[in-house]
Formats: sequence, structure tokens, C-alpha cells
Amino acid sequence: MSKIKFAVLGYGHIGRKHAIMVDGNPDCELVAVVDPNEEARERAKEFGAPVFADIDDYIASGIHADVVNVCTPNGSHSRMASKALDQKSHVIVEKPMALTKADCEEVIYKSLQAGKNVFCVKQNRYSPSSEWLKSLMVEEKLGEIYMVQMNCYWNRDDRYYKKGGWKGSKELDGGVLFTQFSHFIDIMYWLMGDIDDIHGQSTNFSHKKSTEFDDTGIVYFNFKKGGMGSVNFSTSVYGQNMESSIAIIGSKGSVKVSGQYMDQVSYCHIEDYEMPELPPANPPNDYGDYKGSAANHHYVIQNVINTLQGTDVISTNALEGMKVVEIIERMYEAFEA
Repeated sequence: MSKIKFAVLGYGHIGRKHAIMVDGNPDCELVAVVDPNEEARERAKEFGAPVFADIDDYIASGIHADVVNVCTPNGSHSRMASKALDQKSHVIVEKPMALTKADCEEVIYKSLQAGKNVFCVKQNRYSPSSEWLKSLMVEEKLGEIYMVQMNCYWNRDDRYYKKGGWKGSKELDGGVLFTQFSHFIDIMYWLMGDIDDIHGQSTNFSHKKSTEFDDTGIVYFNFKKGGMGSVNFSTSVYGQNMESSIAIIGSKGSVKVSGQYMDQVSYCHIEDYEMPELPPANPPNDYGDYKGSAANHHYVIQNVINTLQGTDVISTNALEGMKVVEIIERMYEAFEA
């Protein structure tokens, strides 16, 4: 079977991770890297694939990738995905899928027209603690769900929001719920489903000079399947990440998964249930001065390969990607109400 050809758009920390995963997989071939930054393009030459300054140059070259990995700034995800779909390539899009539900819908429409798949990167679903939580929900071990609380308390300071970059921009970054915490909101959606009756408030404590959006917020809502929920978040924590956690209280038991990256089971008390020993979590992605969510991208790439080879189905499809964007969009609308 011939190798699956990949092109990576965007060669920052996450784009390089995609390129490494592709280059190191015997079923894959990296055929192009695209980045407007000259220094990034120079670094990208390490893989020996052709390097281009923008997607139009890549398209004009005549090189065709079976899969295009969109690892550009958030606000360009939908535009890059659409251009790749126009070239009849499958697409892997980093979180968030877009910054509006309308842009997600446009990508989905184009994917249906082209007959190509859109794979959304939600690598935290592969963490042992997340898979364990999902099994509890599927098997209804906790009974009726009463309450879910998610806390996301991280540090992002001037080491992260460098002048001249896209981070902190409303147009390209979108806000901390899109950039820092969408993976955790995805886990909540994956476990509990959609939400409604959303209320909240937000403010900007420590990033007034570096971001065009608030850094801290409280949002509360109801789950459509029943139960109430809340998300408390901030990127104003001093010095380092503090916690990402989810606590679920049900009629037959309660659990809490916490740690800096929501990867440690800190509480489990369930009727007639013995907590299994979970495999260790992968270390978080390393972004220089910062660490981020789980380093599980190899699972994402392998799912793409298996899906295209017909041995698996998409683990996180475009509709799921759109739902997470829609939930975040509605949370931000609640802050402005």
C-alpha cells in the first residue's frame, strides 16, 4: 500500500509536532511544509520536504497531499481548511476548528462537496483519565448526574503574549476558551453532551496590555441531558499553571480528575465499584516557557491513517469540532449579555 502524503500548514511548536509524527510513521510521507515566517521555513527544511511561504505557493507547485494538517493561528483555520478541501485533500485541523459556528459550517459544506474527511484534533480524549471518565458515563456508573464543575486555572504572561505575534488578538487567537481551554470544554461536551441556559461574567485582570479579550470568567449552565454545570477559568494564575479539573457528582457516586492538565484521578467513590489502575498519562506538550495539554498527537495521526485505510472511523469528526466551537461562542455571548 502506498504511503499517505501529508502537507503541514504552519510550522510553530504544534506544526513541528505534526511534522515529526508524520515523518516518523512508516505509513506516511511529508510532502510539503508551509509557513510565512522565514525562520520557520528554514527550520522546516530539517525534514527534506519542499517548503513554501503560503498555501497558494504550495497549490501552484502542483504537489498534492492526501491530507493537509492545519496548524496555523486559530482565526485562519477555517480558511486554510477550505482551501485544502478545494484541492480535494482530507484535512486535519488543530483546535479550535474555527472561531465561529458559521465558519465551521462552511468547512463541513465543502468537505461534503469534495467527499473528503475533516479530522479535528482533540488529543485529550486519548488520556487514560479521559477514557476512564467516558467509560463511566457510557456505563452510567454515576447514576443520575446532578452537577459538573470544571476549573481551568493556568498562567499565561508576557513570556507567552509576545509583541508582534498572533496570540492575544481577537481575530486570530479568539480568547482563552478557544486557545487554552477548548480541549477541556471538549472533554466536558464528550462526556455530558450539549448545554443551554448559559449565564456568566468575565473580566481582564492581568492582560489589559497584551490581549484584546478577557482572561478570567465564570460561566454556569444546564446540561440538556439533565444536571447543572459550571466552568471557572483564568490565565492570570501567578508564575505557572495551577489546575485543570473536572468534578462530577451523581446519584450513585462522585469523581474528580485534576492536576495541571486534568490527568490525575484525585477522587473516586462509586456504589459497588472498584477503581481500576490506569496507565500513566503522557507528559504534556512542551511549548518552551509553557506546557500545554496532553501530548497524544500520535493517536490522532494514527486514527487518520487507519480511517483512510478503512480499518477505523474518525475519532473526532467535524460535527463534534463545530459543537465545541458553538458552545464556546455561546459562552462568550453570555458574558456580553
